[in-house]
Amino acid sequence: MAELAPRRRMLVLAICCMSLLIVSLDNTILNVALPSMQRELDASVSGLQWTIDAYLIVLASLLIFSGSTADRIGRRRVFQTGLVLFTLGSVLCSLAPGLGWLVGARVVQAVGGSMLNPVAMSIITNTFTEPRERARAIGVWAGVVGISMAAGPLVGGLLVDSVGWRAIFWINVPVGAAALVLTALFVPESRADRPRRADPLGQLLVIALFGGLTYAIIEGPMLGWDAPVIIGCVVLAAASLAGFLAHARRHPEPLIDPRFFRSVPFSGATVIAVAAFASLGGFLFLNTLYLQNVRGLSALEAGVYLLPMAATTGVFAPLSGRLVGARGPRLPLQLAGASMLTATLLLAAFDAETRDPLLFTSYVLFGLGFGMLNAPITNTAVSGMPREQAGVAAAVASTSRQLGQALGVAVIGAVITAGLAHTSFVHAARPAYWILVGCGAAILVLGTLTAGRRPALKVG
Repeated sequence: MAELAPRRRMLVLAICCMSLLIVSLDNTILNVALPSMQRELDASVSGLQWTIDAYLIVLASLLIFSGSTADRIGRRRVFQTGLVLFTLGSVLCSLAPGLGWLVGARVVQAVGGSMLNPVAMSIITNTFTEPRERARAIGVWAGVVGISMAAGPLVGGLLVDSVGWRAIFWINVPVGAAALVLTALFVPESRADRPRRADPLGQLLVIALFGGLTYAIIEGPMLGWDAPVIIGCVVLAAASLAGFLAHARRHPEPLIDPRFFRSVPFSGATVIAVAAFASLGGFLFLNTLYLQNVRGLSALEAGVYLLPMAATTGVFAPLSGRLVGARGPRLPLQLAGASMLTATLLLAAFDAETRDPLLFTSYVLFGLGFGMLNAPITNTAVSGMPREQAGVAAAVASTSRQLGQALGVAVIGAVITAGLAHTSFVHAARPAYWILVGCGAAILVLGTLTAGRRPALKVG
């Protein structure tokens, strides 16, 4: 790809950030709208879980595939396809007459979303070739996540209270359409010199593994853990995992190479990503339902309550990147684990939700911890691999984030569903918060043990 003028490069960065904004904003806005969706669509807790997890599971399953496809057939082409699908999915979500239609439209959104963030990062990496410029561009990219986290609860609350929950999907349409036109005009086409081979069987096995596991967790409390369909899903997930491991050993370039996990830093970063984003997914799911369904707050009031968490994440995310550069990934991971552990412990053991000062302290600590996470996760994953495998390592870390968030919503929702059959929401949430305490402890312990300056693994 030819060198672009500085102004053109900044325009490409802005276009890529537009795609990140609508994808990131979509997730944070959706959580605030869940109680309104529940009332209008007469949805159960498991139905709400599917509006989130249908998106996350498809996204997690397709991220690596979409990235490698873009390298092979053209990054701009795949990016434009993703914008079309994500925008179309948003329109379908806003028109959904029932829960089933909404979940189906979220799947369309997810297919498009899988083509946006990883491909946009590839475009940025190939547009900003000078290391210092590239670092600044990635810093701007990371800052957009913080903006979306901070803006999501407030924007979502305003839209839900003034127009209705369907409006949260409308805002994606003009932004997606503008990004599509600007991409056609200003983003040059690019491809990888040596793209990875396709692995369709590996892709199908990953989808079956993620989908079967998630379905069993979400529907198990309602259908019964001994129901044939639940047992079948567990068997499907186990068989898919075994099949994928056997297939990956034979394929020259598998979707995910199991040998990567021989690297202690890479394995640690993967598990930390799953635990951290499981905690985030479960924490947002629990608190959104609590604030509106138990306390009786409006969507906007709930957004204001959650703002300290979102704002603290936005402040500490860039500081984490600087700390990783100065001290390495271990210290920020320790700070993240300790903060998230303390935040959830306040809710699990000290009834923080019943007293606003403790509740806001919990939100601030959780936001601080989560803000510290992303930079060291990526750094640890990439530093544990040879340089030529850095892109794949980052893609696996990104997939782990989405899978973790999906599992967090699935597990925490299942605990709530089981508990509500016998007790109130507050008491049903207590064991769920203890699970989140365990996630924080896992981040702290694994960050201490696995994040360090270790030699990269030799693969291939």
